[in-house]
Amino acid sequence: EVHVAESGGGLVQPGGSLRLSCVASEASGFTLDYYTYAWFRQAPGKEREGVSCISASDGWTSYADSVKGRFTISKDNAKNTVYLQMNSLKPEDTGFYFCAAAPHAELVSLNPVDFHNWGQGTQVTVSS
Repeated sequence: EVHVAESGGGLVQPGGSLRLSCVASEASGFTLDYYTYAWFRQAPGKEREGVSCISASDGWTSYADSVKGRFTISKDNAKNTVYLQMNSLKPEDTGFYFCAAAPHAELVSLNPVDFHNWGQGTQVTVSS
């Protein structure tokens, strides 16, 4: 079973940038290249929402409308790490950001129910 761990959250002013990292590991040594990864976020009192996804197959990506043009998801297979570069941050981007993985190489989804391996999350706060 794959395990993921997020890092990189923090406090940033509106208009600023942050880069989140998600490191994946698998105890049995099975390659992680066949997993699709996604970022989700959850603000207090709100449901968890999909932010971005990157598939194992051909690196297809998907973004929520609210982050298109500002966020970029990428993956470094050699480092088993998925990144979320967040630029032009807004106060409404504040929330707890989670990384998730699914063992489906061609999956492109922002639906939380499609992912079964979740990290503990990292807090992102955008405030002046």
